Amino acid sequence: MPATGVSAQMERNVRTVAKLERDAMAERTMTDRLSDAITRVAGSAGFVAVHAVGFAVWIGLNVGAVPGVAPFDPYPFSFLTLVVSLEAIFLAIFVLMSQNRMSRMADRRAHLDLQVDLLSERENTVMLHMLRSLCETQGIRLDDLDREAQDLLTETDVTALASDLQAKLPEA
Repeated sequence: MPATGVSAQMERNVRTVAKLERDAMAERTMTDRLSDAITRVAGSAGFVAVHAVGFAVWIGLNVGAVPGVAPFDPYPFSFLTLVVSLEAIFLAIFVLMSQNRMSRMADRRAHLDLQVDLLSERENTVMLHMLRSLCETQGIRLDDLDREAQDLLTETDVTALASDLQAKLPEA
């Protein structure tokens, strides 16, 4: 049963999009799942808090602030630097892996959007031809709209449009 205010078509669309997302999530390799999980944890406030506490304890222990505990990594904390550097390297790799996968998914969605847009443009052009024929049959004059309507009745050349856009966009 569709939610209040949501048409049956919108509900079908939402279910379709949700299914596409579930399918994309299910397609992930074990490595993708691992990198996503690590990235999700590393991007949390808890991760920051655990690190802040861990660094404070490490530094406190190694500056002799805790009586009876001999420093095992005295200032300038070379071992801590090594551990943090290795963690940063691996976190960066996992984040890049997740971003690459998300970029591939975004590219697929963009291709799907383009296909739907092209289909919609073609459908609209056909409907305009049909509407124009109906108007002519009924003797309705379109003099004021004729030039604009003529532009819309012409099928869009996507290649020419893309070239024109490329030529007019500023360089990054």
